[in-house]
Amino acid sequence: MTFNDFNFKEQLQKAIDHAGFKEPSPIQAEAIPIVLQGKDMVGQAHTGTGKTAAFGLPVINMMKGQQGVEAVVIVPTRELAMQVSDELFRFGKNLNFNTATVYGGQSYSMQLRNIDRSSIIVATPGRFLDLLRGGKINIKPSYVILDEADEMLDMGFLDDIKEIFTFLPKERQTLLFSATMPMAIKKLAQTILKEPEFVTLTKKDVTNSKITQTYYVVDERERDDALIRLYDFKNPTKSIIFCRTKKEVDRLSTFLVSQGFMAKGLHGDMEQRQREEAIRAFKSSKLEILIATDVAARGLDVNDVSHVFNYHLPFDSESYVHRIGRTGRAGKEGVAVSIVTPHEFRMLQKIEKNIGTKLEGKIVPNIDSVKIKKVADLKDKITEQDIKDYALELVEELKEEFDISTIAFKLASMVASSTYVKGNNTIGKSESDIKRLIENAQRGGGDDRGHRGGRGGGYRGGNRGGSRGGRSGGGRSDGRSGGNRDGRSGGGRSDGRSGGRSEGSRSSGGRSGDRNRRRD
Repeated sequence: MTFNDFNFKEQLQKAIDHAGFKEPSPIQAEAIPIVLQGKDMVGQAHTGTGKTAAFGLPVINMMKGQQGVEAVVIVPTRELAMQVSDELFRFGKNLNFNTATVYGGQSYSMQLRNIDRSSIIVATPGRFLDLLRGGKINIKPSYVILDEADEMLDMGFLDDIKEIFTFLPKERQTLLFSATMPMAIKKLAQTILKEPEFVTLTKKDVTNSKITQTYYVVDERERDDALIRLYDFKNPTKSIIFCRTKKEVDRLSTFLVSQGFMAKGLHGDMEQRQREEAIRAFKSSKLEILIATDVAARGLDVNDVSHVFNYHLPFDSESYVHRIGRTGRAGKEGVAVSIVTPHEFRMLQKIEKNIGTKLEGKIVPNIDSVKIKKVADLKDKITEQDIKDYALELVEELKEEFDISTIAFKLASMVASSTYVKGNNTIGKSESDIKRLIENAQRGGGDDRGHRGGRGGGYRGGNRGGSRGGRSGGGRSDGRSGGNRDGRSGGGRSDGRSGGRSEGSRSSGGRSGDRNRRRD
């Protein structure tokens, strides 16, 4: 099946072709025909499965282009609002459909001007409700979409959502998308939808088959060492590292910058301007690594992310699916890497069971393996390199001082510095250790504490030499590069309820730790 089979308008199909979309994802293949029939729908699908196109393409195809707002999309966070708005604008621009993004922290007058000239509003609940309550907008959309409904429930927006619908016309087509279907969401669906069709992805559709999923078992003290070694070996072009807490994001970003990486953190304690700058830099490849919490990266849509790293496993399977869905987008292949300890092994198996996919356990490459790969990559690069005129001139100048063999040896020494590998030779658990962990877990045993010694020590290389293009860092002068050395080491749930989904909504243990979200 291809997108041509939906018989979209010509200008819309051109936008789809330009975006590089070929075959619809499972949620798109099932949802688009239902939406085109004008039916209400409930779609149960995770982030990264292509939901925006699943509702955006058919709605844009049906819009008449009349004066005023024809469609409203309600999402939980600012970041997701911007991402969805950008994607819908990209789909609809050939049909002259503009989008207005509405969220807290921006001036009302500017947002109202944007709404006046737009056909689609993408809004967070708090600010949208403010506009409706204050009588600042009077709209009659034909299409209303709730995206990430369960996330809005977790963030305390359910009452706002219910009130929003009291301002909207009763004659409308309503679509609701949610990764999970708790009872509160089911009741909401019964209230706002009319005889909806249901689309639910099966377990085999939960994760993208083009994403290679692997894990590496290490001791807690080896997480940083393993991460650096895996970066050296895999050499990602653009990657996201997920941490459980904001504190861990800050620590890890500081460490990676000290090691010469172009990295920056992303979490809810940053100002909106800082978050937007980080996302723009990442999209434009000024950053090669984005280190983020789950909530901060929700809705992040960058099509050329080659790798996703789980510095810690998330607390639930839904967050895992959301994380790895940041790679392997737009039909491309992706790699998802998880760093786990023996203590986390049961959590890993629970995730495997819930998503219906087995992750491949691997050992962290040793120095020789990394060096062999770096040398092979360097040879390929040299073989593919075109000879430039200015290079010929440089060689002629050098020949006045050196013979050709000396020149070759000196130049080879310069470029070969990128094959240098720091750190202990072995890091993490061996294949036999991992096998014992699996067998022990199958028997219902503990976390195999008898093998906690690991195979390596600590990474101490402050200056990475010529590695990664001559970038050098400041080293780990404190022996462990900071971290949470309070007995829980490196993240975990050291700040109370700060792990998992709690960043914006439950970070202080209450119903809504960051109440500013309520004004989004």
